[in-house]
Amino acid sequence: MSTDFLPGNRLDLLESGGEFFPALLAAIEEASVEIRLETYIFENDTTGSQVAGALTRAAQRGVAVHVMVDGFGARDFMQHLGAVLMAGGVEVLVYGPDISPFTLRRHRLRRLHRKLATIDARIAFAGGINIIDDMHTPGQIPPRYDYAVRIEGPLLAPIHASMRHLWQLVRWTSLPRRFKSALWRRVTTTPCGEAAAAFLIRDNLRHRRDIEEAYLEAIRSAHQEILLANAYFLPGRRFRLALIAAARRGVKVTILLQGQVEYVLLHYATHALYGALLSAGVHIHEYRKSFLHAKVAVIDGTWATVGSSNIDPFSLLLAREANVVVKNAAFAGKLLSSMQRALGNGAQEVRREDWKKYSLPARIASWLAYTMVRLMVGLAGYAQGGHAHQRPAGKTKSQ
Repeated sequence: MSTDFLPGNRLDLLESGGEFFPALLAAIEEASVEIRLETYIFENDTTGSQVAGALTRAAQRGVAVHVMVDGFGARDFMQHLGAVLMAGGVEVLVYGPDISPFTLRRHRLRRLHRKLATIDARIAFAGGINIIDDMHTPGQIPPRYDYAVRIEGPLLAPIHASMRHLWQLVRWTSLPRRFKSALWRRVTTTPCGEAAAAFLIRDNLRHRRDIEEAYLEAIRSAHQEILLANAYFLPGRRFRLALIAAARRGVKVTILLQGQVEYVLLHYATHALYGALLSAGVHIHEYRKSFLHAKVAVIDGTWATVGSSNIDPFSLLLAREANVVVKNAAFAGKLLSSMQRALGNGAQEVRREDWKKYSLPARIASWLAYTMVRLMVGLAGYAQGGHAHQRPAGKTKSQ
């Protein structure tokens, strides 16, 4: 695979909700023609109410507002904020009905995990941040640590086209509530910056492995440094071997992972991979200051990605995801500096010598968790070669 980069984009890195939500709200308040929003979670909290209020005000002044949420991640949305939005003139669609968490039916795990917005087909937002308070975290350990990017320029064309296409697909499956076809909004793609960037999606048709292949291409081409931060890390064999090979040829490979125990089974399943990675020279750090939700990477100081895709089978094999991949030293440098601050201020390194001291029961627990996750994947019919891993059911509030 060869990623197609579009030059001439202005990209503004936004760190966590403290920077993302003011930028999003300002863009919504200035909208004059059209707003499109996709999110996995749209929580009925202070932030969700603020965004819903801004969207409603936009609709009431004549802006065409389209909101799509996931039926599992935002399963209570229609009972609360969804009803408010529709009453205010916003068009709302739910991607996939909520299904019992106890079912193993395949389509239950094929969720809308993208976090995207376009405003007047002129400004876009992409990344990993749901519509939910940063302070709304498991165990009340705030704030959530994550990233998004504000985009202007030629990259608007594929982002807007992808969102419009998915809206049309889902709209025609929502038989009781079909909307009128939205008028085509001319996308503003005038070059306005220096960054070359690509928009990559993952779906279950033509783009099944685009995001994963972009990661692998960049990792295999790395010469100096790979810094990867990911909330849920359970990569397949090819991905693990690519990281190990990079470390063995002298690349400094650092992975920043979730240190807080949020989902016990996945937490210990991930630990089962530590031994092989550490033995190959990969540096592993666990973020313990708060809850890590980031899905970003910087390679050799010039290649960077910000998006919704975790490095696990849910994201890489099942869900609809969206990542922005950037080739620009200034943008990559800003992201790298932010990640390095997180490493220095909120993370603790897991050293090989410390890992060897883990008790036998702890090691057994890790491998049992790993085996159980693999078994769950097999029962659901998702064991596919080196990717035979799957996140347990019921993950919602911090994906």
